[in-house]
Amino acid sequence: MTYSGAVKVGGPADVHELTDLMISKVAVGAMDNNAYLLRCRATGEQLLIDAAAEAGTLLRLIGDDGIASVVTTHRHADHWQALGEVVAATGAQTHAGRYDAEGIPVPTDVLVDDGDTIRVGRVALTARHLVGHTPGSIALVYDDPHGAPHLFTGDCLFPGGVGNTHQDPEAFVSLLHDVETKLFDRLPDETWVYPGHGHDTTLGDERPHLAEWRARGW
Repeated sequence: MTYSGAVKVGGPADVHELTDLMISKVAVGAMDNNAYLLRCRATGEQLLIDAAAEAGTLLRLIGDDGIASVVTTHRHADHWQALGEVVAATGAQTHAGRYDAEGIPVPTDVLVDDGDTIRVGRVALTARHLVGHTPGSIALVYDDPHGAPHLFTGDCLFPGGVGNTHQDPEAFVSLLHDVETKLFDRLPDETWVYPGHGHDTTLGDERPHLAEWRARGW
């Protein structure tokens, strides 16, 4: 089956099969959050991005092999509602951005800074600190040696714009700057983007609209 990234709450996961990594996307919760289960194909080790809601759904997706770690992209409550239950069931190590960890009620084992590497089996993910949606949001980049990069953006980048900065002009300028310099300037158009809500996109689809976003201020 061809991966589309189109999922709905209560529906099945969609699986993106890469050479070294399997990415399973599922929608959960009242705010239609995306959670992503990454599995290293060489070792079977698994990592979850955003234990957002519906712990039962996430634990069924994880299966009997468990997970080594959970990465929370940012402090907003809709992204960690199931974190405590998932960690209790799996013993997973928790990761979050250094400047958002205090806003997450489940203790963070690893404080993540810009450029840090988070591993799932033999696969390396690079963290990018993006300021504006929250003080400590992080995105994760998988630079696939066999193809285009894959980018997990939390609530910092969506189809059609950057994340909500709550009508704060300084926060918007900060977020757009970080998204441009740390994502668009460093990664190619073919980069697949997996956001915290809704459909996937690519950097190439969004790049022509950067000036439009800057002009409109959101």
